[in-house]
Amino acid sequence: MSTPDETPQPQQPGSQPPQPGNVPPAGYQPPQGYQPPQGYQPPSQPGQYSQPGAPQPGPGQPAAGQPGFHFEMPTDGPRSFNDVMPQGGFSGMFKTQGLPTELKVSYFIWVISGLLGLLFGLIGFFAVIAAFAFAPGIAAIALILLLLALAVAAAQVVLAMKMKEGKEWARLALTILAGVSLLLAIFGAASGGGSGMGLGGNWFGFLVSAVAVVLMWMPNSQLWFKAVKGHA
Repeated sequence: MSTPDETPQPQQPGSQPPQPGNVPPAGYQPPQGYQPPQGYQPPSQPGQYSQPGAPQPGPGQPAAGQPGFHFEMPTDGPRSFNDVMPQGGFSGMFKTQGLPTELKVSYFIWVISGLLGLLFGLIGFFAVIAAFAFAPGIAAIALILLLLALAVAAAQVVLAMKMKEGKEWARLALTILAGVSLLLAIFGAASGGGSGMGLGGNWFGFLVSAVAVVLMWMPNSQLWFKAVKGHA
C-alpha cells in the first residue's frame, strides 16, 4: 500500500522542457532555472523551431528559397545547325512576351547593338577598301578586324534570339562575345586609325555588351531560365 508521498502526481503542462526535434506547444514557458541545450535558437516566427546544431544562414547569405547567383554549365547545347537558327526565322525579332524586365533590356541591347554593328561595319568596309590605295598594310589589318566585328555583330543577333527562347548555351555564348568585343576594342586601338575605318566604336560596343551580360545573370533572369528549362 503506497503512502501519500509515493503517489505519482500528474504532470502539469510546461513542467518538462521540449526534447530536441519536438515543436513546443503554443504558450509554452520553460520552468524556472531551465537552461536550453547548447546551440538552441528560439523560433523567430510561430511554427518555426531550430534544431540544436542546425546550420543558420550567415550574414549576406540568401535564405532557402531566395534567388541568388549560381553558375552551371549549360546542358542544352545545339546538336545541329537548325538548333542554332532562331525558331520561326527572324520575323519575331522584336517580340519579347514572357521575358522578365532584365532580360528584355538585355535582349534589346544585344539586338540593337548587333544591327548597328552590321550597319557601321558595312559603311566602314568601303573606307577600308579605299585605304588599300595608300596604306595597304594598315588596311589589311583593319579589314581582318572589320570582318571579325561583322561576324560578332551577326552572331549577337542570332544568339540573342536563341537566348530569348530560354537557351542557356546562347546566354553563355553572348557572355563570351562580350569578351571578344573587348579584344576587338584593344586590337582596334592598337592598330591605329580605327576611328576612320569604322572601328572606333568598339569600346562603346564593349561597354554596352558588359551591361547586357550583367542583366542576363541577374537573379530574376536566372529564375526565368530555370523555369523554361523545367518546362522543356
